Formats: sequence, C-alpha cells, structure tokens
Amino acid sequence: MGLTGLFLILFLIVHAGINACIFLDDNGKTFNEVARFMSHNWIMRFLEIGLFAGLILHIIQGLMLWSQNNKARPVQYHFNQPSKNSKWYSRSMGILGTLLLLFIILHLNHFYVGTKMELYGGVKAERSLFEEMKVVFAEPLVVFIYIAGLVALFWHLYHGFQSAFHTFGIHHKKYTPLLKTLGTGYAIVVCLLFALMPIAMHLGWIK
Repeated sequence: MGLTGLFLILFLIVHAGINACIFLDDNGKTFNEVARFMSHNWIMRFLEIGLFAGLILHIIQGLMLWSQNNKARPVQYHFNQPSKNSKWYSRSMGILGTLLLLFIILHLNHFYVGTKMELYGGVKAERSLFEEMKVVFAEPLVVFIYIAGLVALFWHLYHGFQSAFHTFGIHHKKYTPLLKTLGTGYAIVVCLLFALMPIAMHLGWIK
C-alpha cells in the first residue's frame, strides 16, 4: 500500500507540472504540445500501463485492508472514543479514497477518453486540450465537483504521505516531524495547483 501510494504521489508531481503549463501566456500552445507528446509517445504509453496498474493495485490493497480491519474486530467496542488516538482523516481513508475514485472516473471521461479515441480511433483532427478545458470548466457544477474531489485528495495525501514512510519503518523523533512538514507542504502545493486550474479557467483568468 505504501509503495503504490508513493508511486502515485510521484505521478501527481509530474501531472501537476504538466497542467501548470496552462498558466503560461501563450494561448495554451506549450500545454497542448506537452500534452500531445505525453499522449502519443509510446514510451509514455508503456509507463501509463504501469500507472493504471499501480492505481488499481492501490485500490485493491485499500479494500483488502478495510476488509481485514473489519474481520479483526467484528464486534464493535461498547465504549469507543476514536478521536482520542487517531485523526478523523486517518479513519476516513476508505471514504476519501472512494470519493477520489469517483473524481478520477469523471476526470478520465473529460480529458482521457477523447485522447485515446484520437490515438486509436483514427480521428484525424488534432485536439486542443486547452480549449477543451475551457469548455469543461465553464460549467459551475463541474468546477464544484473538481474542488470537492481535490479537498478529498488533500486529506488523502496529508495522511497517506507520512503514513507510507511510517509503513517502511521510518519513524524517528528527528526525521518524522520533517516528513510530516514535507508531506503537508506537498499536499497543499499539489492540491492548490490543481484547484487553481478549473478556477482560473472558469473565472476567465486564462484566455
């Protein structure tokens, strides 16, 4: 679970960096070029298989852990105060993960399916993902759903980042606070960067 989580964390850095190209004042030219390279380069296609495999494995592992936890305690405690020894987001990783899965499905439908149709379906016209983002994020409901998904992503990353290292046995009074700070900064920067994209598109900050 920790390994697949860190793999997906690295992917989000790359994904956020590519998407940040929309903030360049070039009418989406750089973003479209980078996006087209990523979607048509066969090396990237091979890595994409690994990405989806890692995502699916992460989901399966999460379900297995949830099932194991339930079997370990089939009868709930008569007196239970979970807030005394754990944070709400650590107890809600399953719910947050489910919300993220729904968000990912929506995201793939908006920006991934069309790219695959162009690549494998014989579509001749070259797509502009930059223009498609303008159309998608013109809808207030879509922007709201994306922001809600990113809120779930923030808490998932906030707990998952440090939890992954803890899983590997990296738990030291000297290094653990540093990892927590790094994980918090990572979650804030990545989620804020992703959130600014639909907001900027919707409000017309990017033309």
